[in-house]
Amino acid sequence: MAVPPPARPRRLLPLCLGLFQGAVLLFSLFVTYDEPSARAEDDNLVANQLYGIFPLFQDTQVMLVVGLGLLLAFLPRYGLSAVAHNFLLLNFSTQWALVLQGLLHHFHHGQVHLDLRNLLTAEFAAVTVLISVGAVLGRTSPCQLLVMAACEVPIYLASEWAIITRLGVLDAGGTITIHVFSCYFGLSVSKALFGAARQPVHPKETPMPRSDLLPLVGMLILWVFWPSFVAVLCQPGDAQHRTILNTLLAMSASAVTTVVASSLLEKDGKLSPGHLQNGSLAGGVAIGAVADMAMLPVATLALGSLSAMVCVLGFRFLTPLLARKLALQDQCGIHNLHGLPGILGAMASAVAILVAPEDTSGSHFSQVSPVGGNASEAAGGRWGDRGAGGQALCQAAGLAVAIGGSLLAGLLAGTALRLPCLAWPPEQRCFDDSLYFKIRGQAESPGPAGAAEEGALALKERV
Repeated sequence: MAVPPPARPRRLLPLCLGLFQGAVLLFSLFVTYDEPSARAEDDNLVANQLYGIFPLFQDTQVMLVVGLGLLLAFLPRYGLSAVAHNFLLLNFSTQWALVLQGLLHHFHHGQVHLDLRNLLTAEFAAVTVLISVGAVLGRTSPCQLLVMAACEVPIYLASEWAIITRLGVLDAGGTITIHVFSCYFGLSVSKALFGAARQPVHPKETPMPRSDLLPLVGMLILWVFWPSFVAVLCQPGDAQHRTILNTLLAMSASAVTTVVASSLLEKDGKLSPGHLQNGSLAGGVAIGAVADMAMLPVATLALGSLSAMVCVLGFRFLTPLLARKLALQDQCGIHNLHGLPGILGAMASAVAILVAPEDTSGSHFSQVSPVGGNASEAAGGRWGDRGAGGQALCQAAGLAVAIGGSLLAGLLAGTALRLPCLAWPPEQRCFDDSLYFKIRGQAESPGPAGAAEEGALALKERV
């Protein structure tokens, strides 16, 4: 007879989410929208700002909900969970970031003021969670992912404040603050969660031929809308125009270079779907730190090509090496897509600053800080005192802060995820949608094999 899993762990997810949403509802009693302007010219200014940012905001929504969700759906029996959990974590992390940002930066006279830009910057915080989850995808429960998100969002906000506001790092597209930070946070969570034992290849882990189609569609959606993600926080005008052009050129070069590199690495010259799905986006990751700078097109194309080569080579050689030597679990290869191209982009930003003409230090580098205000204008002002060399050192310091802080915080968060009450799925039920969803056509009562799996899950949850 099958041993049914205990009710309490099964109800843990809705209980936690219900309590969280109730707390957010109470917090929203103190939230108000910005007061409308009384003058007609101000109304026109607000309307122009809205029409300028909202299309880019919509593009970012499509990227995160559809594109990234489908990109994670490469596991043959875990696609439903990957897309649904991605959607859940986006909403949970966005609301959590809104609460924290409201208390820290937008709380005035007993009220928190909310506008579209605040919502957008909160979603930037949620992006870090969605990227980090890729390292532990399929081997963690939804409750563990929620705890991971609850830990990562405040740490990201602190890291972003230190890097952008205090150090004055220039990072229009979040190469350092988002991609590098989230990559090494996710990898350190994975290391702390799974320990020193190398995880064996799971039978349900190997992609099937048709399971690569949805991730390819997700990559195409991300590729199309990526310039909006990089440009949405840039100052409208020349900086935003440069950002879009540089991002498109870099991503186009990375797409072509990915095909070349992947074909050359295979003996029969065939393409690897994983290389194509990730390498084509590597240019968008690397260009973020320099996208609004006055770069020559040849430099942008070269950066896109280099990032794709680094990504493909990482999948081919570095990931197996890290798994063999360090027992590092990186399910989605976030180190190759976000970590290595992110470091390359940070280094490129330091070089671009050193070779840039001095008269471009103020006008050619301007993005809006996610925590409010124009951080890069302040950085441009301080740049006059510290010089190009000083600003380049700040870029390197920002990279060090992002890597060091994320590694330390990720190890602590990963240790917290090992708590037995978080319903860690047993090994035989990993990478399986039926553990969390009612699958159509599936029998209500499990068979002999299913009974054994349910019994193992019950024992695991009781520990």
